[in-house]
Amino acid sequence: MAWKVQRLDPERSRRRMQLLAELAGAKSVRERSQPRRIQGDKLRELIATRRRLAS
Repeated sequence: MAWKVQRLDPERSRRRMQLLAELAGAKSVRERSQPRRIQGDKLRELIATRRRLAS
């Protein structure tokens, strides 16, 4: 069985690359605005709160 190479529409490829670039940019902005340390602190606080409520 022969494999066919499917070529993407150039406009579709351009839109896909633009979307991927926008997603990468949004991710980097999100990471800069809330560093991992702060996220970890919030997560630990949430876990502690749930433990207190469960007791």
